[in-house]
Amino acid sequence: MTQGPQAGLYAVSSALLAMSRQLEMRDVLKTIVASARELLDAEYAALGVPDDHGGFAQFVVDGVSDEQWKAIGPLPRQHGILAAMLHEGRIERLADVREDPRFQRWPQAHPDMSDFLGMPVRYGDETIAALFLANKKDAKREGVCGFTAEDEELLMILAQHAAIALTNARLYERSRELTIAEERSRLAHELHDAVSQKLFSLRLTAQAASALVDRDPARAKGELKQVAALAAEAVDELRAAVVELRPAALDDDGLVATLRTQIRVLDRAHSARVTFSGGGIRALPAAQEEALLRVCQEALHNALRHSGAAHVDVALHRRGGGAVLRVGDDGSGFDPRAVRRAGRHLGLVSMRDRASGVGGALTVESGPGRGTTIEMEVPGG
Repeated sequence: MTQGPQAGLYAVSSALLAMSRQLEMRDVLKTIVASARELLDAEYAALGVPDDHGGFAQFVVDGVSDEQWKAIGPLPRQHGILAAMLHEGRIERLADVREDPRFQRWPQAHPDMSDFLGMPVRYGDETIAALFLANKKDAKREGVCGFTAEDEELLMILAQHAAIALTNARLYERSRELTIAEERSRLAHELHDAVSQKLFSLRLTAQAASALVDRDPARAKGELKQVAALAAEAVDELRAAVVELRPAALDDDGLVATLRTQIRVLDRAHSARVTFSGGGIRALPAAQEEALLRVCQEALHNALRHSGAAHVDVALHRRGGGAVLRVGDDGSGFDPRAVRRAGRHLGLVSMRDRASGVGGALTVESGPGRGTTIEMEVPGG
């Protein structure tokens, strides 16, 4: 912060804008930590969100490589200076954290740190996180903390806005959970309707076969074949619904692996051939990955349930800094304008909303007898 007030104000503004662009909790945490380290010119920065068991639910660092972080080992506990920030709500600015009586020891692979600035992140009366920085890069006098009172004020401003960003991220996650619950409810209702219809038809057909078996064995045989076909369709409906109701493994497996797994199961569950190709995709913002997954699921649902397609192909590829998803089928197709006029959207409104909600775009190409191609593009992060 040696370039004057204007440079400092610009740096703070840039940091706050970066935080405001994120909604996913993990993305918000990473942005706060990176912004704090850059703003105060520190070697290391970290932010911990406490759990209710004396540890941290989430802990994000900046300035430490992935290899170092793995070597350091388990997440820290709420003790020493971390505990003071969390439980006493006190700002800590130390010339050498190692000399503080509350300091214990670093894990073997932990980088060495000296000057330290710690800030509780508070929302109302609640301390929702602890933000701290270590090793100011500028040269400093012996025994004097490299972080200044001005740095402390800047970090306090950042922490106040970080509290808002974290609270918004929490609300977004809860909203998303509700959306997922509503989606599962819709699928459960759909499952009930589809399978009930199949079972009702199956029951009537079985009754007809039973009535015909003595006086018209040939017709009874035909009705029994229909019973078998209806039973197979009911099994297909159940399998497809179970796949859609399973939670996506985005956080653990990533988008490409999640899509590949789900499409492999759909290919086994349906008579249509369902294929997937994807490659060259770097990690996208979490909200974009989820939107791509949900749009793909909706498009597959339409293709497999309504189009009569023999082949459905899903492709996910890199485009610029983002990605493009394409779901195409060789089914009966439809006139998008006629569907819109008739008030039957086949999930198109939902898909467009999901795409636009993450800064993407959705296009639909279809026509009677020409199959359907749905394409969604996202810009990346």
